[in-house]
Amino acid sequence: MTGPPPGARTIDRILDDRRRLLRRLPPAEAHARSLAGALIVDIRPAAQRADEGEVPGALVVERNVLEWRFDPAGEARLPVATGYDVEVIVLCSEGYTSSLAAASLHELGLTKATDVVGGFHAWRAAGLPTRGGTAA
Repeated sequence: MTGPPPGARTIDRILDDRRRLLRRLPPAEAHARSLAGALIVDIRPAAQRADEGEVPGALVVERNVLEWRFDPAGEARLPVATGYDVEVIVLCSEGYTSSLAAASLHELGLTKATDVVGGFHAWRAAGLPTRGGTAA
């Protein structure tokens, strides 16, 4: 192998670049924002939610359809995707995939989209509301 092709970047570099678009929220602030009307959107797969637990009241939109469900101009949007000013707080397991997903929502024009630093694990560790899960 001769090395990466021109223009290739590591996932760490891509993640850093995407996070520059976001004002990421610690779990307690994300929870407070949700109480004020922001949408917590859990993008974890069903098996991961079953194992780890869930945030009560979070909207579940798995990662593979997120952009289609939140594009205000798209036909497959959810009823809560009412416009470009919707405040979406993306939640994944540890806060990596959610950063990429929130940045993707920014590209659609949802500039209030962000994610939770540390993801669901940090949310639970902060003592915020969760339910279910089989993980110890």
